[in-house]
Amino acid sequence: MTSIFSTVAVFLSCSAGILILFFCFRKRTFWYKCLMFWETKTEDHRNIEAFLKNNGSYAPKRYTYSEVKEMTTRFKNKLGQGGYGNVYRGSLQNGKHVAVKVLNELKGSGEEFINEVASISRTSHVNIVSLVGFCFEGRKRALIYEFMPNGSLEKFIYEERSDRVRQLDWPILYQIALGIARGLEYLHRGCTTRILHFDIKPHNILLDEDFCPKISDFGLAKLCMKKESIVSMLGARGTIGYIAPEIICRNLGGVSHKSDVYSYGMMVLEMVGGRKNVDVGVDRTSEIYFPHWLYRRIELDEELQLIGIMNEEEKECARKMVMASLWCIQTDPSSRPSMSKVVEMLEGNLDFLQIPPKPYLYSSRTEVISSEVEPA
Repeated sequence: MTSIFSTVAVFLSCSAGILILFFCFRKRTFWYKCLMFWETKTEDHRNIEAFLKNNGSYAPKRYTYSEVKEMTTRFKNKLGQGGYGNVYRGSLQNGKHVAVKVLNELKGSGEEFINEVASISRTSHVNIVSLVGFCFEGRKRALIYEFMPNGSLEKFIYEERSDRVRQLDWPILYQIALGIARGLEYLHRGCTTRILHFDIKPHNILLDEDFCPKISDFGLAKLCMKKESIVSMLGARGTIGYIAPEIICRNLGGVSHKSDVYSYGMMVLEMVGGRKNVDVGVDRTSEIYFPHWLYRRIELDEELQLIGIMNEEEKECARKMVMASLWCIQTDPSSRPSMSKVVEMLEGNLDFLQIPPKPYLYSSRTEVISSEVEPA
């Protein structure tokens, strides 16, 4: 009996010891993670402060967090939200309306904050959103922009299948496409330092009261010298559906300003079609990949059958937008035009625009999809 009690005692002692070691390990791991998180945030803090100190002439006005709370009336009027945080409407003391992006404390990095401040602070263009100020106070970060009454382009370009009515007329769509092209041309050639955006999409195009487009959200942007034709990146950046193929597969070419050109082309094609470029819910499988369907109609010199075209002038605008965009989405980056050339295409004579080569990577993929979906 004594030996049994001894065995049980030893077993319980060992179990207790193992549990103590386990909890100590868990506790140590927890505190280690906390320490690493704190060290990362501290490093971010040092990097941001160093950047602000070295770029004081470029940086906009710095606000305290108390001032941010005051200008947003304690974050009363939320305009939107995302993984980065929330956007609130606010007013400065001079009565000017602003949009305040309050960044999530636990997400994002100091690099994204620096990218945003560094990129927009160096710009001054009618088609680039203005950064009015920023807040950096401990873990509290906010970016303060000029207020855009009409919100993002995303709200206006996608048609409801039920009524098939465009929210924006073709002349406005054309001017928006042209304005974005001019904004990108400025980022690529007009700034002292070339700015590559890397996240051109409808959500990141804001519209003022006159539907003048403004490129926004420079969190993924990269600054480089104008003479640099190719830039280095550790990982992919951008949004699926707009991201250039060479960013994902480097064998297709180097990453450069031509990656923004690709994203622009994909976005304008969605503006033209009033739909996503890939839509498996369409009636005909040949229309699943919209750029492929459009290219076939251009190739055969057929009507584009786009919604809302009222006259020959609008038809010409739409066709120029399509032709320029198909050039922009060429798989080979070297085959894509510069944004300066895109502006020329949109402003020039339609008769001088040549039909681009078929974007082989995605057209072949679409043909495979269609053959799989079509009934036997």
